[in-house]
Amino acid sequence: ALASSFVYCYDPSPLQDYCVATNETKGVFVNGRFCKDPKLVTSNDFFASGLNIPGNTSNRLGFFVNPANIPGFNTLGVAIARIDFAPGGQIPPHIHPRASEILLVIKGKLLVGFVSSNEYNYTLFSKILYPGDVFVFPIGLVQFHANIGKKNAIAIGAVGSQNPGFISVGDAVFGSRPSIDPKILSKAFALDINIVRYLRTVLFSPQDDIVE
Repeated sequence: ALASSFVYCYDPSPLQDYCVATNETKGVFVNGRFCKDPKLVTSNDFFASGLNIPGNTSNRLGFFVNPANIPGFNTLGVAIARIDFAPGGQIPPHIHPRASEILLVIKGKLLVGFVSSNEYNYTLFSKILYPGDVFVFPIGLVQFHANIGKKNAIAIGAVGSQNPGFISVGDAVFGSRPSIDPKILSKAFALDINIVRYLRTVLFSPQDDIVE
């Protein structure tokens, strides 16, 4: 019990040294992937390059996430990615349902934050980060990252799960399939129902709308 108090991962602890993911369809199946024969595992299975390459931020939100694809991540309970932000770019309010996150700023000026649950009065914890600064985000809480500088920004994000999940609050609420009744959203967010319809149609163009 004393030893287990020092280290805790959200993903289940592996019962072997490693379980390198493979595209083969035979062998041991762990965490949604088949494991490579341990006798065939090499150093390259625990290696990735390319996080020095800028991502394409020419999209509506002005950001790009480049995850390190390492087969050896399987069962280790970690993942890492490079995040590029154009000036004014942002990762909008979102949730990682299966992992906490730690963010290291490499270049630029980011405004980041998260909001606590109702148990702690929806408190906003926010900070402006500069190169070398680090900020952590608790598991399952709404968080955001925004480039408030005039130049491109770069950050490295690491999470405590090989598959943390990503739920964009706006996409989930206004872009669900089928759509949530706009009268419900109108009341929940104190918005005119026409604004709800506008957000739903223009931003996400849902196909399977419910009958209003």
